[in-house]
Amino acid sequence: MTAATANENLPASEIIETDALIIGAGPCGLFTVFELGLLDIKAHLVDILPKVGGQCAELYPEKPIYDIPGFPLVTGQQLVDNLMEQIRPFGPTFHLNQMIEAVEVLGTPEAPRFRLRTDAGTVFDARTVLIAAGGGSFLPKKPPIPGIEAYENRSDGSGVYYAVRKMEMFRDREILIVGGGDSALDWTLNLQPLAKRVTLMHRRDDFRAAPHSVEQMRSLVASGAMDLKIGQITGLRGEGANLEAAICRDNANASFEVSCDTLLPFFGLTMKLGPIADWGLNLHENLIPVDTEKFETNVPGIFAVGDINSYPGKLKLILSGFHEAALAAQKVHRYVYPEKRLTFQYTTSSSSLQKKLGVA
Repeated sequence: MTAATANENLPASEIIETDALIIGAGPCGLFTVFELGLLDIKAHLVDILPKVGGQCAELYPEKPIYDIPGFPLVTGQQLVDNLMEQIRPFGPTFHLNQMIEAVEVLGTPEAPRFRLRTDAGTVFDARTVLIAAGGGSFLPKKPPIPGIEAYENRSDGSGVYYAVRKMEMFRDREILIVGGGDSALDWTLNLQPLAKRVTLMHRRDDFRAAPHSVEQMRSLVASGAMDLKIGQITGLRGEGANLEAAICRDNANASFEVSCDTLLPFFGLTMKLGPIADWGLNLHENLIPVDTEKFETNVPGIFAVGDINSYPGKLKLILSGFHEAALAAQKVHRYVYPEKRLTFQYTTSSSSLQKKLGVA
């Protein structure tokens, strides 16, 4: 584990104390909140993405999922929305757009405690840590365009952006959106009414997005409300950091330009394990080995649930992560309330659990 040396002199008032810190706000991280909440354990969550939902919300918000118990069909975003509603009674606190970069062990194996710091400077003092980071930290895939860095990191809606934080930033901009998945199509449709002009570019006239989104886009193109270009960007043109146009090549290798002052490339996300690799968790092929009784790592007090963990017979399914979260919560309770006897209860028959859920 790396020592959080920068935290040593922080005033106590600036350190967030919590019984459980969940790393990752995807479906497994969200359901972990629910299982902990039933046991009176409050949680904070940290995620590198700007919104909750992990892969489900970022990669396939409208993609149907067929193997969630009780839901013959649910989209990625619907699942996230339902989980957020389910955990609402427990009032979790989210810390988005940041990543845990340092961990320090403060406690003992019998009474664990950890000091954690994010790359945004947020500091936590946590009794337990639950890693629900999927395959690791999700970072946007950048297109291999020479000199693209010169147009990044603007804050006025011009230049290159890999995510949309505030739609209003892009009002009256000439926007070029690149990609063929749900993110590219969703933002094309959402930004078209605001922008001066929107152009969508994809390397082929075939899209991986939800069919109704593709139909809406083609209807806008047919009416002249936006443009569709088939090809790839080979370069960018502009004075200084002011983007003016994208230099492109079509499938016949002919060059053309698309006028734009904003470029939004949506090439998906790449997964990186990031600082977790330095936490002394006995990684195996970039996965975290855990036991199958409580899904605890080799470091007492640190657990791993969902796709990031590894054990014999592991299946990378959301429902498996839900099961793992339920068992991990039982052991977390023993650390948080060592003197308190844990009595297993069912939500269908326990009035105390129903009161916590606000349905009693």
